[in-house]
Amino acid sequence: MKSPICEMLGIEFPLLAFSHCRDVVVEVSKAGGMGVLGAAGMSAEKLEQELNWIDAHIGGRPYGVDLIVPAKFASKGQTTKPGESVSKVPEEHRAFVRNLLEKHGIDPSTIVTEERLSRGTRLGDNMGDQGAGALLDVCFAHPIRLIANALGTPPPYMTERAKREGVPVAALVGAKEHAIKQVEADVDILVVAGGEAGGHCGDVSTLVLVPEIVQAVKPIRDVPILAAGGIVTGRQMAACMAMGADGAWTGSVWLTTTEAETSPVVKEKYLAASSRDTIRSKARTGKYSRQLRSAWTDAWEAEGAPAPLPMPYQSIITEPVMGRVTRLAEGGHEGAKQLASYFVGQGVGMMNETLGAGQVVQAFKEDFLGAWERMTGLFEE
Repeated sequence: MKSPICEMLGIEFPLLAFSHCRDVVVEVSKAGGMGVLGAAGMSAEKLEQELNWIDAHIGGRPYGVDLIVPAKFASKGQTTKPGESVSKVPEEHRAFVRNLLEKHGIDPSTIVTEERLSRGTRLGDNMGDQGAGALLDVCFAHPIRLIANALGTPPPYMTERAKREGVPVAALVGAKEHAIKQVEADVDILVVAGGEAGGHCGDVSTLVLVPEIVQAVKPIRDVPILAAGGIVTGRQMAACMAMGADGAWTGSVWLTTTEAETSPVVKEKYLAASSRDTIRSKARTGKYSRQLRSAWTDAWEAEGAPAPLPMPYQSIITEPVMGRVTRLAEGGHEGAKQLASYFVGQGVGMMNETLGAGQVVQAFKEDFLGAWERMTGLFEE
């Protein structure tokens, strides 16, 4: 397609797929789009393994990596020793989680422990300059074609190194003022994510945000824009490109693919969910993110629940516990099934079948073409 995104990234179809699953990354890139590996929660050693595997299976196709290096979070600029971050999780929050687990028939004594909670510090460590720098070292030792930052303006050491390596930098934004800051910071691609998106997102809808940002940044600099937020079909992608986007950045739609790492229990919930079965809450990470509604999310939103901790401390109390809950749910524990949840956007209501990632790319192409033919047909005599 004639898109600045295709030209910049060397791909056939301007559809980017964010996924924590290396198999999805490979299959999307092989189908003509671009897979982007979500690496924020990985150690440098794990990321090295994943990128080695991708290099061996992707057949030279372009792919990217997505990190989370936020401009603001509670421990920004601090050096913490192992265990220090866990100690900053108040007893009120620990007690709340213990009581919630007990209400659902789960013994919290082996779950809400110092050792298990310490597993939730990985994300916070990777957000700091030292952790992010180690991940960047791994990324640039591989033939990546894109590096993306998911929260805030990328730090100068990220953009400067990427330019030296000849790798475009993408940044996710959820508001006009954030987009302007990113353009001024010299990012190469804006990922404009509306409030419908899964994971971290703002509160303005994709339908409003995309044209608003297109109009705002055009006088400053010509920056390619990827629309994001609730996009799970080619016709939605076509609509966003009609509003000025140059392609689409997608995440949720890959969570129900055959290759996805999604827990079967959560995947089943996705396939049965409607577009109203998600919630935008700080309770998962400390910043607003959209996820599947469950007994877990309802409890954090209820009156009397403790206020979520600032990032990265909320992840320390939620991620290790939810990982254990998911494994219990997979074993058939009914209380755990009620609690199980994960990030997903409002497009989940149209994610009704399990397909291979390559099949999803093909479906996007066909649906996009159908939308284009319908629109051009409106002008035929």
